[in-house]
Amino acid sequence: MKKWILGLLALIVVAGGITWASLDKNTRALVANLPTDLNVLFWTVPQRDAAFRVMEKLAPTRSAKPAAAPLALAPGAPIKAGFDFDAYMKRQRNAGLIILQIPKAGGAPQVRLEQYALGFAQGERWTSFSVAKSFTSTLVGAAVKDGAIKSLEDKVSAYIPGLKGSAYDDVTIRQLLTMTSGVKWNEDYTDPKSDVALFNTFKPAKGEDATVGYMKNLPREAAPGSKWVYKTGETNLIGVLISSATKKPLTAYLEEKLWSRFMETSGDWVLGASGHEISGCCMSASLRDYARLGVVLVNEARGGETFLPKGWLAEATTKQADIGTPGKGYGFQWWTYDDGSYAAQGIFGQGIFIDAARGLVIASNGNWPTATDPK
Repeated sequence: MKKWILGLLALIVVAGGITWASLDKNTRALVANLPTDLNVLFWTVPQRDAAFRVMEKLAPTRSAKPAAAPLALAPGAPIKAGFDFDAYMKRQRNAGLIILQIPKAGGAPQVRLEQYALGFAQGERWTSFSVAKSFTSTLVGAAVKDGAIKSLEDKVSAYIPGLKGSAYDDVTIRQLLTMTSGVKWNEDYTDPKSDVALFNTFKPAKGEDATVGYMKNLPREAAPGSKWVYKTGETNLIGVLISSATKKPLTAYLEEKLWSRFMETSGDWVLGASGHEISGCCMSASLRDYARLGVVLVNEARGGETFLPKGWLAEATTKQADIGTPGKGYGFQWWTYDDGSYAAQGIFGQGIFIDAARGLVIASNGNWPTATDPK
């Protein structure tokens, strides 16, 4: 995620075009109490509770318009599992949890459970963090089907000329999707000197894209395709690549392929210093719309109409890279499981879990006390 290089009030008034009077009480309190360092990794829990639901008010964004007739969700039989979902949500600091079951015989997905907390409500938006990575990679598939991207074996620098001569010059789109570029990167969310933190404060040369400007200076540590390392910066490069290939802003392409066809409320994507979407994170959407992505992909797996190339989803959601964890792997910006299920995951407790074989989709939003937590 990039640091918002304007002061917060300047962002609200100038970039967002939003007046102080239009902000609700919680947002005003957030503005009054935010630290000077606007890097979300180091905000307090109360600051994140307030901010995660109003990111479009705190930073410049582009919005994707929803569908005139969104993908319908039907009431389903409540889950009777002898499980205390209220206690679970409290432990996890979940803001929202929804479980959908998609009938094999067809018909609308059934809402088996839908609960909200932390003052969050149905229809409101919550930020995604790395859940956005899976949306971004899905748009790569759309661009391949549209012919804007010729092949995953193409070099990244063929679409992003600013990377020529860098460690990314020999990296393919496939290797970028699977985070096996071999370029060195540190994703430690607790270290202010890590790449994922320093990336936020990078100031590009005049006329240079901030993402490209930072990433082109990274050193190589392994041959392309030989080593997996999780790198948010590389997903940000994928967003630049999609926009370059399609000649469209990433949000506009998202709207064309997904949002205006299936979604119920608008989707907002935070823009970085150069005006590109921060495609490795920072999309805000409603809980139901996060779950709808899962429904669209389950229907695709079952042979429904799709905007993706034939075979794309099977490849994207199965292990393409070994991450050193038994039973798990990494696909095209999806976390994969050996049983065929897969997930989009974001720091602080965001997620979409999809099991096409069972017609199961689970989406959750939250605010863990720390960015990552094994519990």
